[in-house]
Amino acid sequence: MDGTDVTEAFGALHQLFDDNFLDYTSYVIKERAIPDLVDGLKPVQRRIMQTLANMDDGRFNKVANVVGDAMKLHPHGDASIYSALVNLANKDYLIEKQGNFGNIYTGDGAAAARYIECRLSPLARETLFNKDLTEFVDSYDARMQEPVTLPAKLPLLLLQGAEGIAVGMATKIMPHNFCELLDAQKKILRDEPFEFFPDFPKGGLVDVSGYNHGNGRLKCRARLVEKNEKTILVKEIPHGTTTQSLMESIEKAARLGKIKIQSINDFTAEEVEIEIKMARGIYAKDTIKPLYAFTDCEISISPNLTAIHNNQPVVVAVEDVLRLNTEKLVRDLETELQIELDRLREKLHAHLLEQIFIEERLYKQIEECKSYKLVVETVDLALKPFRDRFLRDVSKEDIERLLEIRIKRISRYDIDKKRKEIKEVEIRSRRVERDLRDMVGFTIKYLDGLLEKYGPLYPRRTEIHAFREVKARKVAISNLEVGYDRESGFLGHQVKAEESFPCSEYDKLLLIFKNGMYKVINVTDKLFVGHDLLWVNKLQQKLVFNIVYRDGRENRAYIKRFVTPKFILDKEYHLFAEHKRSLIQFLTTESEGRIRVYFAPSKRAKHNYADFDWNEFLIKGVAAKGKRISPRVVRRIADWTGKRSEKEPRPPTLFDI
Repeated sequence: MDGTDVTEAFGALHQLFDDNFLDYTSYVIKERAIPDLVDGLKPVQRRIMQTLANMDDGRFNKVANVVGDAMKLHPHGDASIYSALVNLANKDYLIEKQGNFGNIYTGDGAAAARYIECRLSPLARETLFNKDLTEFVDSYDARMQEPVTLPAKLPLLLLQGAEGIAVGMATKIMPHNFCELLDAQKKILRDEPFEFFPDFPKGGLVDVSGYNHGNGRLKCRARLVEKNEKTILVKEIPHGTTTQSLMESIEKAARLGKIKIQSINDFTAEEVEIEIKMARGIYAKDTIKPLYAFTDCEISISPNLTAIHNNQPVVVAVEDVLRLNTEKLVRDLETELQIELDRLREKLHAHLLEQIFIEERLYKQIEECKSYKLVVETVDLALKPFRDRFLRDVSKEDIERLLEIRIKRISRYDIDKKRKEIKEVEIRSRRVERDLRDMVGFTIKYLDGLLEKYGPLYPRRTEIHAFREVKARKVAISNLEVGYDRESGFLGHQVKAEESFPCSEYDKLLLIFKNGMYKVINVTDKLFVGHDLLWVNKLQQKLVFNIVYRDGRENRAYIKRFVTPKFILDKEYHLFAEHKRSLIQFLTTESEGRIRVYFAPSKRAKHNYADFDWNEFLIKGVAAKGKRISPRVVRRIADWTGKRSEKEPRPPTLFDI
């Protein structure tokens, strides 16, 4: 095979992969993972609901039987159908369940399909099916018919939510409250402003400030209750978690020293109840914020509303989805009314034909007819004088139905009963015509009926609440002891030293060296910083530093005061101009006090020292040079706070915060 043949072969193979991959991608997106915007269902869910409708006789059916029948429509195995059915049933809208369908709080799985039963819920029967509005296509093996979409009268996509991962895209749609969605639909019909937010079956709290119409970000929290000062109860959990995953996150935080607890126990049954007991010296009120900061008691969710619309995946806002569902609801209800009106008119036409045929004794005119053709012609001719009373022209089928009336029925004919039936049909027809003239009002009345009948079953479970951000650094326990060994030059929480200070893993450390260089670093386990470190502690905003330093070029001492400087992590800065003889002679962070400065001896001076009060100097920027103390050379500086009667003040320590 020459080079040209190889190139052509690889080109053909590449084209084969491209075509097959595109087919696979399209199939996964449209047929597996992404729900349809019209009825809010994925194909497997739609096939399950259609199967339940086909089997529906009012009684419960074994889930195993439902799965088996659904496989006639869904060619992907029983496991995927079973898991989809359990998930759909646990949403508590469309499927009634009997038996152990698992626990959404604890994450426990459902029993085997042969042990549990299900059937359509009354809500599903009322709102999900109508053969007159459903387009059917052949199933995968052309042995059965399945719906393209179901004529759902509920915004199921927003009501139930959905999650799915396809090729190159994913969807994560939040569930919303039944009553709030229908109220929002009523406002859409009235052209009023509306809004609605997620509502999760597990309750909890949700901050919707970043929801961004279904494509932003949510913060969900567990509901924490102080049982007493030493015990916290978790009564509701965030969406996407279980009691098991929540407890594991709490136990992990406790092992890492981020929170301190004595024990944690799960008493969840019908409702969530996790009991957290505090360790000795720790109180419940001080532990709630750390639980939100370091455990799954607070989680973030990033919704992504991707759905199939007009056979294409689209990203839309929740408001647009609800508007489309509302417009479709109006169209479907109008179509149903028109179909009902047509059927009522046909029924009224049949009643009028029968009434005239019997009451006017037209049947007697066919007694002498010799053939069926002559009978039909005779009846047709006999009905002509009454044509203005009919709703349409009389057809051959109408005449054939009249000829099928038995003599027994004619002999027992009740004129008053027939007139009553005609009147009832006429009244019903006028009512339908009136509804068709005001579809907005009729749709609102329909939604009100659903709210009255089913609304009490679906109260809001998740409380909408604006969260204050819990900063981990502020609530972290200072469980690390950072020390500096001057002899070895090492700094860190694994360094054993006589002088140390507590901090947490979220703190930053400010290091100031004798030559005026400073920098900020993260808390480290062990780091060599040298032997010239003068001051170190955890970084505190707006902390005031008071220093006296020697300018090496002038050989003069300066005083300066500044607050905690701005910084870039691990970058070196200087408090004053660099020089080999420049150094810090005194440093303190006391906000009040005074120092005594000892000068080099001079015969002309009355005193060889001077006292300075820190409050006499202004706080300026870290780059300021400061104020010169004296033309004389400074030999020594001592803290003289409250010690004017003592001969010798105490020297400053390394850790003086």
